[in-house]
Amino acid sequence: MDAHTWTQTLRVDEGFRLADLDPDAKPGYDHGKARGVADLAARLADLNVLQERLFAESRAGVAKDAVLLVLQAMDSAGKGGIVRHVVGGVDPQGVALAAFKAPTAEEREHDFLWRIEKRLPDPGFIGVFDRSHYEDVLIGRVRELAPPAEIERRYDAINEFEARVAASGTRIVKVMLHISPEEQKTRLMERLDRPDKHWKYNPGDVDERLVWPQYMQAYQTVFDRTSTAAAPWHVIPANAKWYARLAVQELLLAALEDIDPQWPRADFDVESEKKRLAAS
Repeated sequence: MDAHTWTQTLRVDEGFRLADLDPDAKPGYDHGKARGVADLAARLADLNVLQERLFAESRAGVAKDAVLLVLQAMDSAGKGGIVRHVVGGVDPQGVALAAFKAPTAEEREHDFLWRIEKRLPDPGFIGVFDRSHYEDVLIGRVRELAPPAEIERRYDAINEFEARVAASGTRIVKVMLHISPEEQKTRLMERLDRPDKHWKYNPGDVDERLVWPQYMQAYQTVFDRTSTAAAPWHVIPANAKWYARLAVQELLLAALEDIDPQWPRADFDVESEKKRLAAS
């Protein structure tokens, strides 16, 4: 399955129902973990070449395009693993990572998209949002952090914002990592069982588990309202970490293949420089 087939398989289209997607499924992939891990490593070489070309264009001042990976999920679904094992496999100079937490006092004085726009990737870069503006219509809705009318306004604001970003040359890859509450419980328990994982445990995660159905409905509304032609959503079953990582890598590859970055031409006389170097 090539990269663009992955995007078609995982894309949220009209009629998509999150409740119908098995978090243990591996859509479009008929192999097991060993082959999946091998494919992840093999395709990382392709990702590296395309990302380096994109970054080289930025260094040469000719880049017009960027990629923005938006990662959303319930806690422990594997966002950190995506950042380490997929994005972490390319040149970090060409990656811009933003991990959005609760807004600061200054950020709350502005519209919810104000802080997001400031962290958009420059041309030639891969930007990664570890959580994003979607928190403002997910936890914002579930925990009633804003009036219902304001939540409703935000869906349209997000669509307008993303359409503008996409029109500027940024490929937006929106991903929701879909795990089951049972798998999340296993992963959280592992954090409690291992002292080297205690730092990753957040007692608040248990509180969020108590409203799991409300979060799933909030995600469904996000997909219904904000999966657009300019910025479609992709939902990846994520109980198997290796599959989720492979799928995200393929989505990034598809975006980069669409951009098709090229090595910049030298702005100097190569043969002349060879002679100068040899004589030095």
